[in-house]
Amino acid sequence: MDKKKLTLLLVALVIAVGTALAARSLFVGASAPQAEAAAPEATGPKVLVAQRALPVGTIITADSVSFQAWPKEMVQDAYFIDGEADMSKLLGTVVRNPITAGQPITQGTLVAPGDRGFLAAALGPGMRAITIPVSVKTGVAGFIFPGDHVDLVLTQSVKGTDSQPLKASETILKNLRVLATDQATSTETVDGKSVVRTSSTVTLEVTPRIAEKVAVAETIGQLSLSLRSLADNQSELDRAIASGSVKVPEGASKEQEDKILSLAMNRPVEGPTTYQTGGDVSRFQRASMPSQAPRPVAAPGPAVTVNIAPVGPRVRVMRGKAAVQVVDANTLAAAPVGTN
Repeated sequence: MDKKKLTLLLVALVIAVGTALAARSLFVGASAPQAEAAAPEATGPKVLVAQRALPVGTIITADSVSFQAWPKEMVQDAYFIDGEADMSKLLGTVVRNPITAGQPITQGTLVAPGDRGFLAAALGPGMRAITIPVSVKTGVAGFIFPGDHVDLVLTQSVKGTDSQPLKASETILKNLRVLATDQATSTETVDGKSVVRTSSTVTLEVTPRIAEKVAVAETIGQLSLSLRSLADNQSELDRAIASGSVKVPEGASKEQEDKILSLAMNRPVEGPTTYQTGGDVSRFQRASMPSQAPRPVAAPGPAVTVNIAPVGPRVRVMRGKAAVQVVDANTLAAAPVGTN
């Protein structure tokens, strides 16, 4: 082959390879066109919707609702519109009718404190409201607010030894939710601080059976409120779950689980009760405490009972069919036996 032709062939080959590499780099380096999904633009105003399912009696909080864009042709006059609704007035209202997650909230589904039907909407299913009188002393000096949980203490005078009065106090009910103080169903705040005011009455959420107990307790003695710690409810709930008295079904959603646990934490407790007497507090009240020693039971027929101070175990001595004698074991040998 001619040397000149070979040289031209090599030059052409080099040019072809260079052109191919240049074209490849252009295709690889070129930015691929980005397919941008066109975000749907809001065609209407933002309305207030439920962030989760809101059953009857739910208190509206900031995390339970939010504003969401809504088609303009579907907006109703009863909806709460962003920029027009006052959220400070909506927080603390109570749901009157059940609302599903994502559903717009209408003005008729919420009841504000002081409105007709607010207290009835705030009650849980099957619960009742009962009001008791309180004072500065029995009402924790006004430091009880709607939403708190309290125990109910009954103080009374009972008959002691030789008809002497014996003072006694007893925690008869536990974990009662406070619905209102006087006619206020919400806490008044000034500059971000709760206003403490003494109340003459407190309204509690109870079961029908507990309402009957409270009505009777008012006629027996004086009722006092004992404010519960927030940590008490959580610790008692943990114990209830561990014991199996509160069960969360398998496969329950987070909303269902929260509802079950919320009902358990707000459930009033009737017993067991605890009590203290004047003898537990003051030595001068001990003399009026009734004796706890069991009384001897006489058998039918003639019997002789020897009363001896109980210093040891007691035995019953049978003399045939006609005589029964109860004595202390330490003095059995010295005890006379006879018949009536």
